[in-house]
Amino acid sequence: MSISIQSISKSFGSYLALDHVSLEVPQGSLTALLGPSGSGKTTLLRIVAGLEFADEGQGKILFHGKNVADIPAGERQVGFVFQHYALFRHMTVEENIAFGLSVMPRDRRPNKQEIRNRVIELLGLVKLQGLERRRPHELSGGQRQRVALARALAIRPQVLLLDEPFGALDAQVRKDLRRWLRAFHDEIGLTTLFVTHDQEEALELADQVVVMRQAKVEQVGPPQEIYDHPITPFVYEFLGNVNKIVDKGGREMYIRPHEIEIKFAAEYDENLDDLAVIQNLFSAGPVASLSLRLTSGALVEAEISRKRLEYLALGIGDRVAFRLPEKRGNESA
Repeated sequence: MSISIQSISKSFGSYLALDHVSLEVPQGSLTALLGPSGSGKTTLLRIVAGLEFADEGQGKILFHGKNVADIPAGERQVGFVFQHYALFRHMTVEENIAFGLSVMPRDRRPNKQEIRNRVIELLGLVKLQGLERRRPHELSGGQRQRVALARALAIRPQVLLLDEPFGALDAQVRKDLRRWLRAFHDEIGLTTLFVTHDQEEALELADQVVVMRQAKVEQVGPPQEIYDHPITPFVYEFLGNVNKIVDKGGREMYIRPHEIEIKFAAEYDENLDDLAVIQNLFSAGPVASLSLRLTSGALVEAEISRKRLEYLALGIGDRVAFRLPEKRGNESA
């Protein structure tokens, strides 16, 4: 099911959380709402879910062409996974997953065997077979996250919404669960919208990234397009590491560290941009990070492969020549 968000605004007293936000979420896509705290991403997710409502008379939320802006959350067929899972501690895994089905109106509620069969199906889908009798405190963080996901899917939603789904997990579990969720989404093909402030998470997981800032959408597009072709300085600086350099003509250039070519100082000629001194060097891992002090006094970050670092045999205090990319990001006069 596609989602069309049309000119949605939301205020909390004098605070404007969303300012005429419009967005298209394609059917079957995995779309990330990405932005810093206070950008409006969680408020937008909650409005799509029906947990919050837009300001009176402001905009529409269309599910496959049908306006649901005034429909309560329970009638929108939306599965919602909260940041801290909100599992019922006194219930088993099986009871948590079955909860949404067991509280349906009597005329729509499946019988006990149908509910049991659905729980078994979901336990297999999220790879938690054999854990149905455990309670949340007996599970790992990643397992609790998958229980919350299974509970959201139990009602066979048309849309899946995730609020900072990996925020409460440690780094390695987050990485593992991200890969699992991407494969899981590809398997079920459910239109999914998730909130994150983690750029790496959004770029790795999403089909479409929506960058938000100060209650508005800043840029929308596929991850690679957003990363390679930011349309505003904010997007450039928010997505990944970037150097902001002012050239001799007073123009601001946005250059990513991996775009800077490092050469021996002896190779400096008119085809290179400048000379620099290595201030710091970090080489743990597959990529080496260098802090370079330019002749102008500016400090920039560069990244080269470990193989290139070994070839150049560089160390702190060494002088190097460097070349900047011909295409220098968003240049402003």
